[in-house]
Amino acid sequence: MAENSQSRSARRKQKKTKKNKPIWKKILLTTLIMIVALGIGAIVTSAYWIATAPELDESQLSVPFSSTLYDKNGEEFANLSEEAQREKITYEDMPQVLIDAVIATEDARFFEHPGIDVRRIGGAVLANITDGFGSQGASTITQQVVERAFLTPDKKISLKVQEMWLALQLEREYSKEEILEMYLNGIFYGSNSSGVAKAAENYFGKEDLNDLTLPEAAILAGLPQRPTAYNPFQNPDLTKDRMNTVLTLMVRHDKITQAEADEAREVDIPSLLVESRPDSSAYEAFIQQVEKEVSEKMDGTDINTDGLKIYTTLDPNVQEHVEFLLTDSEENPIKYPDNTQAAMTVLDTKTGAIQAIGGSRNNEGDYGFNYAIEGGSQLGSTAKPIMSYGPAIEYNQVSTYHQINDDAPIPIPGTDHSIRNWNRTNGGWMSARHALSQSLNVPTVKLMEEVGIGKAQEFAENLGINFANDQMALTDVIGGAGTNVTPLQLSGAFRAFGNEGIYNEPYAVTKVEFPDGEVVDLTPKSEAVMSDYTAYMVTDMLKTVVTEGTGTGANVPGIPIAGKTGTTNLENIEGSPDAWFGGYSTNYTIAAWTGGYIVDEEGKPKRVPLEDTNISKALFKNTMETISEGKDTADFKKPSSVVEVQVEKGSNPPALPSEYTPSSQIVTELFVKGTEPTKRSEKFDELDPVSGLNASYDEEANSVQIEWDYDTDENVSFEVSASVDGGQIQSLSSTEETQMDISEVEPGAAYEIQVVVTSGTMTSEPATTSVTVPGDEEEETIPPVSDLTAQYIADDSLIDVSWSYEGPSASFEVSVNGQTQNVQSQGIEISGAAPGETYTIEVTPIGRDGDNEGQRGQTQSTSVDVPPDEEEDSGNNENNGNGNNGNGNNGNNGNNGNNGNGNGEDQQDADETEEPDQEPEPEPEPEPEPEPEPEPEEPDETENE
Repeated sequence: MAENSQSRSARRKQKKTKKNKPIWKKILLTTLIMIVALGIGAIVTSAYWIATAPELDESQLSVPFSSTLYDKNGEEFANLSEEAQREKITYEDMPQVLIDAVIATEDARFFEHPGIDVRRIGGAVLANITDGFGSQGASTITQQVVERAFLTPDKKISLKVQEMWLALQLEREYSKEEILEMYLNGIFYGSNSSGVAKAAENYFGKEDLNDLTLPEAAILAGLPQRPTAYNPFQNPDLTKDRMNTVLTLMVRHDKITQAEADEAREVDIPSLLVESRPDSSAYEAFIQQVEKEVSEKMDGTDINTDGLKIYTTLDPNVQEHVEFLLTDSEENPIKYPDNTQAAMTVLDTKTGAIQAIGGSRNNEGDYGFNYAIEGGSQLGSTAKPIMSYGPAIEYNQVSTYHQINDDAPIPIPGTDHSIRNWNRTNGGWMSARHALSQSLNVPTVKLMEEVGIGKAQEFAENLGINFANDQMALTDVIGGAGTNVTPLQLSGAFRAFGNEGIYNEPYAVTKVEFPDGEVVDLTPKSEAVMSDYTAYMVTDMLKTVVTEGTGTGANVPGIPIAGKTGTTNLENIEGSPDAWFGGYSTNYTIAAWTGGYIVDEEGKPKRVPLEDTNISKALFKNTMETISEGKDTADFKKPSSVVEVQVEKGSNPPALPSEYTPSSQIVTELFVKGTEPTKRSEKFDELDPVSGLNASYDEEANSVQIEWDYDTDENVSFEVSASVDGGQIQSLSSTEETQMDISEVEPGAAYEIQVVVTSGTMTSEPATTSVTVPGDEEEETIPPVSDLTAQYIADDSLIDVSWSYEGPSASFEVSVNGQTQNVQSQGIEISGAAPGETYTIEVTPIGRDGDNEGQRGQTQSTSVDVPPDEEEDSGNNENNGNGNNGNGNNGNNGNNGNNGNGNGEDQQDADETEEPDQEPEPEPEPEPEPEPEPEPEEPDETENE
């Protein structure tokens, strides 16, 4: 039994030992199995990819495929391969300096490897592991040749396998020299040049490649990587950087010495270039944008060599008109000063599709500089709706009436400069609409500060604006900092305001079709970047800019247009080097720019002030008018989130007008629904005037005694004023009594007395009467009547007029609103008085007997208002008490005179583009004024318009 037990124990130990076999052996076995499986899978997959690779076709090896471009209607408008100039060369035509530059730059072991470079592949694999697949390529010159001829540039493993397989095949069938010929004859070098021979001729005027210098060879070797960016005509500084990189590689691979490289680096790039550049093809500026989009959205794709069908948004009619306006043609209605450069972009407002691009004057396009899509300039005041008014409405829901205090220049932190208005004045409190329409800087900056610079930057970035150093500066809001914007970017930003707040990047390409039939959609996606109320309210204010503000020169009658002007100031330049106009209808959005440039003694462009800052407005107007002809242009539709409200001018916070607010003091403004004012203004509310106003001379006291009636329970006072012999009316006193004496009156003087009821800010219409003090000399034979009164008796519907007379026998000539009759009594009754009418009664005594017969005494007058019928608007009853005034009509005339003076001041303010000094009275409604001449910012203030 013990023996059997021990035997079983031993057996269990043996089994346990087997079960605990080392784990690393299992891992190793599993790994080997996986490697074998993966290897077999890779071999099978690679075999499939190789089997499906295209055949080598000699006809496709030396000449690049032709890419065809189609306009918005699907019609062909350009065949790039046909338009490109080329000239074929052989290996024997190539100088050693060019061969060395190309080999050192593109494929240092070209003459040693069999078509693929294993060492280079290893480095690329490591880079792709650390930085992501596709981060670094390992293509040799041979691989580049087959990729361009037979494959697409997609970074797919299958395509890389096919590329390497075809490269190995190509190396077996062709010599290294022949492959290098294929490479250099098929590359696109920019400036309408295919192949190195044509590039050498177009850039340097060298028809024989053996005449190339080391710097020229280095430039040609570096161009194929980015032919547009490194174009020496367009970007000489970038060209030099790329040339220096090539020279460094040539030294590294022992093609030249360090001394030779240093000597080559001293060259001035423009001095190498030909003076006469190649003629540009039609639509060159637009094609350049097509190339840029395809390159950015489809990495590695080349529209000049890849045989693509590219469908675009081009409108040929619009493009041709834009190019015409940018020429010096005699038929062109726009005449350019010699120092003026210009560019334009036209977008479809609804989609953002680019309809046309004008890159520069006289269609220099790619061969000069495409100002429409490259570089950029300060925005001037076209930045204001993007960086101030738009954010303020979006985030703070301010209204178009929102009051801003334009009180003083704003210091720029950390500098000795300040932000001031272009007109060097400050207008006090004003509406956001007025400040924007007049392009005033101080209110714009204050409004942006209400929102916060961070929110303003966020809003602008959502509209495609890229800030210098990724940080918005205070003066960016008036377009005066380091942030530069192109016409294409500005039109893209403005378009969103005209498209209910929906933005997408402007685009020229809708789709691309490869030779194998693969189609790639490049239409960008749209997104709402602001509320519809922001878009509409900014648009409505920009319509005011065009109809009565700084942009009237861009207005097109019959077409609803919103837009904004802008000029810039640069240090050490007296005047404006840039002038902008960006604007839109519901169909088209256009940004037009002009800039002052001259070429200095070294052949470099230099900024100068523009001779005419109105050309950008003329470009916009002519283009919008022409391309809109025959098209229905709808007005901008107000969304339900916006309400129109009448507001009393000058109220702050905004208040609704009262029934007494004059129509001249009422404006209609826009509010975000739910934020509109509900409180009614009391500023112009009126009190009832006094009644029974009478003035008489007291000979004993040598004073004029004034009496009146007023029936009210309210706490009121009476402002008594008088004028002497038609002079200026002067305030005498304020009293709570209903009588007052004027002592020590002047003999023979005529006094006109006015009484106004006041209570707080409310006043009444003035009531007036008059009296003449007898002179020191012998009194007139026929004295005037006295105590002349007129009272309306409602029950009898008549006016009772009475007076007193102390003098020789006389009759009385009574004039009622110009109708005259003679009476003997000292009073009359006027029946049939018309409701709502004012009656002025004048009484003149006329002598009847002896020497006095026919003699006329002085005329006395009074007036009375007949109240309207009961069904009339109750507000009109306020005039009832005025019927018992003394000389009410004369008083009204006096008041109207004061109003006339006020209007005169408003006109003067408008002419001087200043706001009246009020606390906070309403700003004047300015007359349309011309585009202001901007003041220079430096050296002591910033004042872009």
